[in-house]
Amino acid sequence: MQTRKVDAATVRALLAAAVAAPSIHNTQPWRFGLDPDTGVIQVRLDRARRLPEADPRLRAQHLSVGAAVLNLRVAAEHLGWDPVVMLCPVPHDPDLLATVRLTRPDETARLPLRDLYEEVERRHTSRMPFTGRPVPERIAYEMAGAARAEGAHLEVPDIIGTRHLLRLTQAAEARNAADPARVDEERSWVTVPGADGAYGIPVTALGARDASGRMPVRDFTGGLPVPRLPALRFERHAQVGLLWTAYDWREDWLRAGQALERVLLTATRHGVRTSVLHQAMEWPDLRAAMAGAKRRCGPQVLIRFGYGTDGGRTPRAGVEPVPGPEAGPGERGPGE
Repeated sequence: MQTRKVDAATVRALLAAAVAAPSIHNTQPWRFGLDPDTGVIQVRLDRARRLPEADPRLRAQHLSVGAAVLNLRVAAEHLGWDPVVMLCPVPHDPDLLATVRLTRPDETARLPLRDLYEEVERRHTSRMPFTGRPVPERIAYEMAGAARAEGAHLEVPDIIGTRHLLRLTQAAEARNAADPARVDEERSWVTVPGADGAYGIPVTALGARDASGRMPVRDFTGGLPVPRLPALRFERHAQVGLLWTAYDWREDWLRAGQALERVLLTATRHGVRTSVLHQAMEWPDLRAAMAGAKRRCGPQVLIRFGYGTDGGRTPRAGVEPVPGPEAGPGERGPGE
């Protein structure tokens, strides 16, 4: 298939979609480069935005970059390309996580992601209570199919399994709150009204705490005297999905990130709100316990989903595409 050249407007549209992906703590840990002659986009890891306490192995950063790659693919298909992705293409360049070659689709090519393009802008994390109205099984099945299409699995457990996963997440949240280094790290990514910058989590997007204590919503403030919503009662019977991969290498993390975003966009398409519960994945023993009987699998993230409000939006930086081997750090992204 022949590679097509791209103009500046197209590059802007591609990057705007890519950096609208979710990222841990809204760190947006990606950088992009473009070869204008070949149309190959390089997606790099930005180690300057790492989280040494919560993410020492950079697994969550790989998930974040993988989500950006999925959004880039969605935009490329929407614009009429068939994107060809290579993960970790250069062994001696570990920060080059993916390349995306924009090719002309042939007559038999299927472009299944193009229909998700409008959801890229609509998708936002909700840390607010959901109504408790169950998401129909057919939608949950479609979300699981979205994960499988990217080489991952989404398991939606029963009530007992859900409670087990939430208890593990709650235990991780308690550990985080008792660890001064982790508290400081989380606080450093909270922004207050009027602060400069488009990274981190604004106080207005933090959502409410669960008055019943059942839902382990991450507390980024660590006791900071900042305005917070009053505690609210969350849904009694939560719906969650555990996203996991058969293996746990860097390529698997990138596939999981793509699967995560495809699941989230699929949910958004059906009017389903989502939030990511990642705390248990940050503690090796609790992450292993999340696997349950599947001891050899790699749990990647827990997704809470249901019906409700979006609960505020995270900031979006502008897009300034720069042709050449490496562009800026990502320029625009809600990160949540």
